[in-house]
Amino acid sequence: MKNVKEVKVVKGIKTGRPVNPNSVRQIRLAELEAKRSNGELKRGRPVDSTSERQLRLKIQTINKALGIGGQGRPIDPNSARQKRLNELAAKAELNGGVVKRGRPAKVVVTDEVAA
Repeated sequence: MKNVKEVKVVKGIKTGRPVNPNSVRQIRLAELEAKRSNGELKRGRPVDSTSERQLRLKIQTINKALGIGGQGRPIDPNSARQKRLNELAAKAELNGGVVKRGRPAKVVVTDEVAA
């Protein structure tokens, strides 16, 4: 482990390039900060509320609230996967919501008569 000497902090010395408060850039930054603090700063592209996309998004939110439609690819009830899932759901319903996974356990036959 190395021996570290104390680090002395010198206060009062300003490092870096001096800032000219009257420069065009500093004036612009001050105006932006003032707008940001007042909540008047607009960022990004404005939204056209009459566009087709905004209409589609509004319909989507209404349908989602009502539970109509869905996202993604529609389900084919006649596919092999859906048939298998329906069979598993039926088995689970018969067993109280539980389907045993994997290979069945070996049945051990005990012969008590011989003992």
